[in-house]
Amino acid sequence: MSLQFTTIIKKEGKLYVAYCVELGVVSQGKTIEQAKNNLKEATELYIENEPKSKNFLSREPALITTFQVKYA
Repeated sequence: MSLQFTTIIKKEGKLYVAYCVELGVVSQGKTIEQAKNNLKEATELYIENEPKSKNFLSREPALITTFQVKYA
């Protein structure tokens, strides 16, 4: 079975931090690709250790959007 998750990656200092929106799993790496690969591995471990109920399968997909605020 293949699952798809939403990832947000931000540069923090010298590292890239990758966040899985649906599960709350976080990882990091020196490059974007390394951060993504580390997050994939961390997510696989999370799913492997999740209770057998597999509640993460029934979660709705994340909605990613933007908004504006006024800044003086």
